Amino acid sequence: MNETSIIFIMELIGTIAFAISGALIAVRRSLDLFGVVLVGCITSVGGGIIRDLFLGKFPPNIFYNVIVLIVAAITSIVVFVVSYLNVDKFEVLEKRIESINNFFDAIGLAAFSAIGTEMACTAGFSDMAVFSISMGLITGIGGGIMRDILVDSTPYVLKKHIYALASIFGGAIYYFIRTNGNKIVALIVSIPIIVIIRVLAAKYHWKLPKISFEK
Repeated sequence: MNETSIIFIMELIGTIAFAISGALIAVRRSLDLFGVVLVGCITSVGGGIIRDLFLGKFPPNIFYNVIVLIVAAITSIVVFVVSYLNVDKFEVLEKRIESINNFFDAIGLAAFSAIGTEMACTAGFSDMAVFSISMGLITGIGGGIMRDILVDSTPYVLKKHIYALASIFGGAIYYFIRTNGNKIVALIVSIPIIVIIRVLAAKYHWKLPKISFEK
């Protein structure tokens, strides 16, 4: 299996993970089938679209590789159907669903942070560390920000747990291993690190300092 195939598989994994995460949030907000599919797809491909525009790719890659969009749509439909058939259990299992959502969100963040960094390097920016890592960050969090705006919520990345920092840290690890070694090793090392940071941050409620005006 060559590097291109591995990166494509990682993109599909990230797409499915983010589609599940986005669709679950849409279901919890009582959106209809179209709304669930739209939010699921935006969560999956939104960051990649923003990244491609920064890289000067127009139309963005998603419109050339529609299989990714189809996978996101099908995944979102499956989430809607499963939730619809188990609506009586949805509220009872809310905490477990939150944990499932956090896990898939962590996988999506990890996969897309690495892929975004790789896309920047492939596009000829491998000598620009900050830019390449920023493209990984945008790919990782862009879809989630668009998702939260659609469901009328303050973007998750701005208020809860260690999110953007996990993406930046993992993207930096990917970049420096990739530019000094090879892509496969970079993927193997960076993706689990991001997932572990996110899962632990969610479990132990790691947060950055903030000013609270609540009594």
